[in-house]
Amino acid sequence: MSHDATGSRSVAEKASALGPTWLAGAIAAGPATMASLVVAGASFGYALLWVVIVSALFGALAQYLSAKLALATEEGLVATVERRLGSAWAWLLVADVVLAAGFAQLIIMKTLADVSGLLTGVDARLWGVGWAVVLAAGLAGGGYRIAELGAKLIVSAVVVAFVASLFVVPTDLVAASGGLVPTIPAGVEGALVAAGILGGAVHITIITMQTYTVQARGWTTEDAGLARFDIGVSMLAAFGIFSIATFLVAAGALFGNVDAQGLTAVAAGQALEPIAGEFAQRLFLAGLLGAAVSTLGGNTLVPPYVVADKLGWKTDVSDSRYRWLLATTALLSAGGAFIGGSFLQQLVLVLAVGTVGTPFVLAVVLVLLNDTETVADAPGPLLNIGGIAVFAVASVLAGSFVSGQLGGGLTLLSGGVLVFALVLGVATVVLIGSHLRTRLSGGTAAVSE
Repeated sequence: MSHDATGSRSVAEKASALGPTWLAGAIAAGPATMASLVVAGASFGYALLWVVIVSALFGALAQYLSAKLALATEEGLVATVERRLGSAWAWLLVADVVLAAGFAQLIIMKTLADVSGLLTGVDARLWGVGWAVVLAAGLAGGGYRIAELGAKLIVSAVVVAFVASLFVVPTDLVAASGGLVPTIPAGVEGALVAAGILGGAVHITIITMQTYTVQARGWTTEDAGLARFDIGVSMLAAFGIFSIATFLVAAGALFGNVDAQGLTAVAAGQALEPIAGEFAQRLFLAGLLGAAVSTLGGNTLVPPYVVADKLGWKTDVSDSRYRWLLATTALLSAGGAFIGGSFLQQLVLVLAVGTVGTPFVLAVVLVLLNDTETVADAPGPLLNIGGIAVFAVASVLAGSFVSGQLGGGLTLLSGGVLVFALVLGVATVVLIGSHLRTRLSGGTAAVSE
């Protein structure tokens, strides 16, 4: 690829080169995001439409910030953190990513296994073990591209179905316009769902993963225009349309017609009733299946990426240590099939928990982008203001989620979330404070160990 020809490429040439953010977008448009959008529409009607729109905008901005850092450093995020901030910060980032991605891995596998069971009548636990073996063999062998293509085709079909259903599902335009006014309905419950929606687009796993996929493509600062095009098509257009269409269909078809508290995937499938008839439930389940396959494959890559990067291994299957780490991560995900409860509500929780870990990684990216020893071309004022806005909103929603968890009493889950949030909160304050102190003193080190 000729880097210096990037700016003169035609739209068709740029489209054929789409890559890193398309993969991130496929992960973002996964079952957890679908669940959050469906639950939001079924629970509050159009009230959270503004969050859906903001999530696409903020998701694109977060991916651009991450890509800009990767283009400048030509390395993964953990390697950059270790080089500029130190080993302790790198290990903290690894722990943050592994915990958030690991929790998501289990629930997404539960979704995949449960949906497979619903579609076939075979025990979901058997499906979980089977999918884990297929996942391990496919990823460790480097054959994920074909599986990913098939999964994206299924997800794309469901996206088209939701967009098409906008023409037949009644949409109250007046009520929908009211959803453009920023409000959080129902207090803590609304904050949890809002955090879930935002967490689908602004999530620690896809922000971190972006640096490794950009590196794998071999892109440099000369490919900045291609990266912007990639992000615009993948996150702003594809993911944005998917999110808005899914939300509007759910709000129009489910709000007031189903019990949002006990919503199941089968009930949510009725959102497609106007265009799918008696096959609505199976079509919705097939969409969840495809989304789960593509998301699970991408999510499985993230923990091995950061661990291998920290240990100084190659982040591709040419390194046998990375290959075994990848296979082990895939096999361990089988445990998700043995988790009880309804996966639809658990998927919303996955994104909300990921929101707790996201402000820290956003702070890391912003600090490094504004460190002259890391990036020669620092972000302009508007880009920094946008990044700070994403960080602020993610922090507020993360705080609301933690407060909501504690409001229900201190349990093992809420206690774990509290500890996780406190550690990352303190680390974020120290990181930003150290960076500002260094800038004010005229130093060049991002953070001193």
